[in-house]
Amino acid sequence: MTLTKLRGLLAASLILFAAPASAQSIDELYKKALGEGGVVNFYSSLANINAAKILPQFEKRFPGIKINHVESTADQLATRAIAEMRGGKVIGDVFQSNLDSVVRLHKQGIFEQRLPPEAAAYPENLKGNYWMATDLVFLVPAWNTALIKKDEVITQFEDLADPRWKGRLIAEPRDFQILIGLAKHKFKSDDKAVALLKRIALNNLEFHKGHAALAELLIAGQAAVCATCYSHHFPARITKGATVGYMLSEGVGDLNSSAVFKNPPHPNSAWLMARWLASEEGQKVYAQGGRLPAHPKVEPLDKIKPVKIYPVGEDEIDEFPKYEKMWKEIFQLR
Repeated sequence: MTLTKLRGLLAASLILFAAPASAQSIDELYKKALGEGGVVNFYSSLANINAAKILPQFEKRFPGIKINHVESTADQLATRAIAEMRGGKVIGDVFQSNLDSVVRLHKQGIFEQRLPPEAAAYPENLKGNYWMATDLVFLVPAWNTALIKKDEVITQFEDLADPRWKGRLIAEPRDFQILIGLAKHKFKSDDKAVALLKRIALNNLEFHKGHAALAELLIAGQAAVCATCYSHHFPARITKGATVGYMLSEGVGDLNSSAVFKNPPHPNSAWLMARWLASEEGQKVYAQGGRLPAHPKVEPLDKIKPVKIYPVGEDEIDEFPKYEKMWKEIFQLR
């Protein structure tokens, strides 16, 4: 039995174990939450541009409960949560950020070890026994349509190894998840993934930190192709007239996920929010807020979801140091 399947069975058993509490409807839970002070403390790296569209919809759906959005970077939120726990206080109710941060916090014993009943709708690679994916971001190649010919459009990662791109590629130096996605999911072989990236490296990629910066450099014509851009960065820019295209035949997915703090100050409110985040209703709001929802039945509003998905999940996180080291060696990064 694989580790992923074992986790799935454990998650299922935990859901059954929690059945008496979770069998109630979300509206019944809402009535209990109203008696907890009317607030839920949401530790989240969700960008304000998205939060401003998403979080008010929760407050509209559940009048009388306000979200205290503690917004910061994933690392800063994790540091804060650990410091509070070590100080003997639990202030957060729900934590939401990249899966890497959620897993690191779990190792500190911070989260509840159960899932909301809405977890049943999700595939095993989008949930653990304490976390649920809320949304996904995809790393894909993108290009300036004014700088490449129609027959040069990229349809797979292998196309980046074509010598025609020598000196014409840009990328983010920290995107070693590309290596993980290719090794674990596309090729199911470290050797094949490394071989491809070594061929791509021969094209002398120019590295810049920040995916938003990469998108702007591409639009400005500073490079023909971006090897590791976010798919969700382009629809709005294209609407405004940017001459860019991006690959949706395949992509490497990073997961953002949520978990409920152990012994939260507002337990019913915490689980109300966790259930709403995982529900079709909440996931549709995430789509309206410009995110790519994790729920398998909810599609994003823009075309940002690749056909073939190579998700970097919980099983791979412990191997991050190994793959980051390999990535840096391939591209001679410090």
